[in-house]
Amino acid sequence: MSALYILIGISLIVAIGFLCAFLWAMKQGQYEDDYTPSVRILFEDETKTKNTNKKK
Repeated sequence: MSALYILIGISLIVAIGFLCAFLWAMKQGQYEDDYTPSVRILFEDETKTKNTNKKK
């Protein structure tokens, strides 16, 4: 029965740790942009081309 109390205590500590990590991530703005990553693959990369007709 005492092992059950130890496991409950450890699980509460782990749960509080995950809650603190989640709140820290929210405060830091990790979940602000939820639209751009999902459509970023749809946009073409801009290719850098050399301009051969430079004026002197």
